[in-house]
Amino acid sequence: MQSSSKQGHGHQGAHHAHEPGHAHDHGHDHKHDHENCSSCGHDHTHAPVRLPQTVVGLIFILNAFVIQWSTDASNTVDDLSAMVGSILLGYPIVWTAIKDLSRGVLSTNELVALAVLAAFSSGDYKEAGLIAFLMLLGDIIETRTADGARASIESLIKLTPSKARRITKTGEEEVASSELRVGDVIRVRPGDNMPADGAIVAGEGSLNQATITGESLPVDKKVGDEVFGGTQNLTGVLEVRVTRAGQDTTLGRVRELILAAEKTKLPIMRIVDRYMGFYTPLVLLIGALTWAFTMDLQRVIAVLVVACPCAFILATPTAMVAALSSAARLGILIKNVGDIELAARLNAFVFDKTGTLTTGKLAVSRLAPVGDVKPAELLRLAATAERYSNHPTAKAMVTLAGEVGVPVGEPKDFKETAGRGIRAQVDGRAVTIGRAQWLRDSGVSDDFMKSVDLNETEGFSLVFVARDGVFVGWIGLQDQTRSEARESLDQLTQSGVRRIAMVSGDRQPVAARVAKEIGCQEVLAECLPQNKVDYVRQMKAKGYCVAVVGDGVNDAPALAAGDIGIAMGAAGSEVAIHSATIALMNNDLRRLPFLVRLSRQTRSVINQNFLLGVLFVLGGLTLAIFGIIHPLVAALLHVMGGILVVLNSFRLVRQGEELHAVSAPSGSGVDGAAPQEASAGTQTQWTPKAA
Repeated sequence: MQSSSKQGHGHQGAHHAHEPGHAHDHGHDHKHDHENCSSCGHDHTHAPVRLPQTVVGLIFILNAFVIQWSTDASNTVDDLSAMVGSILLGYPIVWTAIKDLSRGVLSTNELVALAVLAAFSSGDYKEAGLIAFLMLLGDIIETRTADGARASIESLIKLTPSKARRITKTGEEEVASSELRVGDVIRVRPGDNMPADGAIVAGEGSLNQATITGESLPVDKKVGDEVFGGTQNLTGVLEVRVTRAGQDTTLGRVRELILAAEKTKLPIMRIVDRYMGFYTPLVLLIGALTWAFTMDLQRVIAVLVVACPCAFILATPTAMVAALSSAARLGILIKNVGDIELAARLNAFVFDKTGTLTTGKLAVSRLAPVGDVKPAELLRLAATAERYSNHPTAKAMVTLAGEVGVPVGEPKDFKETAGRGIRAQVDGRAVTIGRAQWLRDSGVSDDFMKSVDLNETEGFSLVFVARDGVFVGWIGLQDQTRSEARESLDQLTQSGVRRIAMVSGDRQPVAARVAKEIGCQEVLAECLPQNKVDYVRQMKAKGYCVAVVGDGVNDAPALAAGDIGIAMGAAGSEVAIHSATIALMNNDLRRLPFLVRLSRQTRSVINQNFLLGVLFVLGGLTLAIFGIIHPLVAALLHVMGGILVVLNSFRLVRQGEELHAVSAPSGSGVDGAAPQEASAGTQTQWTPKAA
C-alpha cells in the first residue's frame, strides 16, 4: 500500500495510495473519486493508507512480541497491543474491500481482506498484523521502486519555470509563465529554463535541449533560431519572442503524448482484463475446497494471501512505463504502448530521402581553386562576397568559413541578381560569383567548365568564382547524407530487418548517389506522394511489417500507410508530432535501431515477468494447499514476487545510455583536419570528409 505521496503524472496535488494486492499505477493517471480503473486489469479504488499509520501499527505488533518474549507467556497486555496494531494495519485493507463490494465489484482486494479477517477472528492478532504489514510493505516498495522508472516523465512537469521576465515598454516585469501570450518578448538569463517556445530576437547562447531532443551536448543558438520551453539556457542573455505558450509548447505536447501513451494498453493487458473477473471467485473456491478437505484455517489464509497476483498484474505495466521512460529520455515519443510491441516485429523500413537520410541543407562538398589560388583564399572570396545573401549556397559557404577559421570580410558594392549570382568588391577587387552563364554574361571568357568533374544531375550545385574578370575556381555544394546513416542502416540489417528501401521525389541520379553513400540497395526515385503510399502498401501485401520514416511534413500519407510511421526531427513541428505514430524529437538515425532493440527487450522482459508471476502464484498455491508454507511465508512470497517483477522491468530504464555520447551534428561537412588544411591551402581540390 502506497503512502499519500503526490502522483498522477501531471495531476499534482492528487493524493492517493494503492489498495492491497494492486500497488501499482499501471502506468497511467488514476481518478480518485471512487471510479472504476478498468485499465488496470481490474476495478479498484485507492485505500487511504499513510506510511505513519503503517509504522505505528508495526510498533504495536513488535511491542506485543517483546512483551510475550519478556514474560515467556501470552497475556492480556501483549494481546491488546497486537490487536491495536492489527487493526491499524488491517483497516485500510478491509476498508478497500468494503468499498469494492459496495460498488458491486469483486476483486482480489477481498482475498487479502478475508485472509486478514480470518487471522484476526482466530485470535492470532500478531499473525493478522504481520500479514497486513507485509502486504502493505510489499505495495509500498513496489510502487516506490516503479516510480523510479517514471522519474524522467514526472520531471517534465517541473521543467517549465513558474515565472518569466517579460519585457515591456517600461522595462522588465516578472509574470507567471501561464500569463505569457504569443508575441510577448521575454528575457532569459544564464541558468534559467525557457518558459515558452519562441524565436531569439537578441543575444546568443548555448542551450541544453536534452529534455526535448535527447541530445546530451548543448546547442549554440543565435538570433532567428527557435528555442523550446523547458530547455535550459547555459550561457548568454537571450531575448525571445514567444511563439507558443502553456500546453501548446513542444514540451507540453511531449508530456501530453507520454501520459496518453501510458494510458494505452497492449493486447495481453486486455486479455488479463477480460479474465481477472473470474480469478477471485476461482481462488475463493480453492480456499473453500482447502477448508473442506483439511479444516485447517492456516492453509486457507495462506491460499488467500499467496493467490494475490501482484507480480502477474505488474508484469506488463511496469515494463511499459520503464520502456516509455527510456525512449522519452532519448527524445523518442511513442503514442501507444502497442507500438512498442509492434516495433519488435518490424522487418522492413522505408525511408524518405530529403531531410531524413540527408540533412536537407546545402553544405560545401568541394573547393576547386585554379592557378595559384589556394582553397582557403577561394573560400574567403566566396564567403565574403556572399556574406549578405540569404541564398542557401551563400549560407553554406559562410558557415564553412566560420567552422574552419577562414576570416570573412566586409563586401562593398554588394549586388545580388536573384537566381543568377552576386557581384561585390572584396579587398578593392571585383568578385563575381554564381552560375556558369552568369560569369559568361559578366564578361569572364575563361573555359572554366573543363575543370569540373562533378555531375549536377547527381544533386551537386556548382558555384563559379571570378576575380577582376579572371576565373579563380569553383565550389561544389550538395545536400549531404547524415553521418550516422550508413551505421544506422547496418545496425537495422544486423537486427534482422530484411528490407530497407529509400523512396524520394528527387531525380534518379541524386537518389542513386545518396543510396550508394549510405549502403541502401533498394531505391525508388521521382515518386509522387501517392507512389510512396502504393509502394508501402505493396510491401505490406507481401507480408512485411513496415516502418515508414520521414520528416512528417510532406510524408504524412506514407507515414499513415505503414504499420508504424516515424517522424524525424519533430521538435517544434506540430505536423510531424501528430502525423506519425512515433516521433523522434531529433534527427539522429541511431534512434531507429535502438527503438527496435528496446521493443524486443521490452517484449522479453514482459515474458520473463509473466513467467515469474505465474510461478509465484502456482507455486505458492501448491505449497499453501499442502500446508508446506505458513501464512507469513505466503505474504513474504507475495512481496518477493512483486519486487522481482518491478526490478526486472526497471532494467529497461537504462537502455540507450550509450546514445547520450552524441557526436557532432551531421552535415557540417568539415574534416577534423580541415581548419589547418584550408588555412594553409594547396593548389589541389579540397573535399570535406562528409562529402
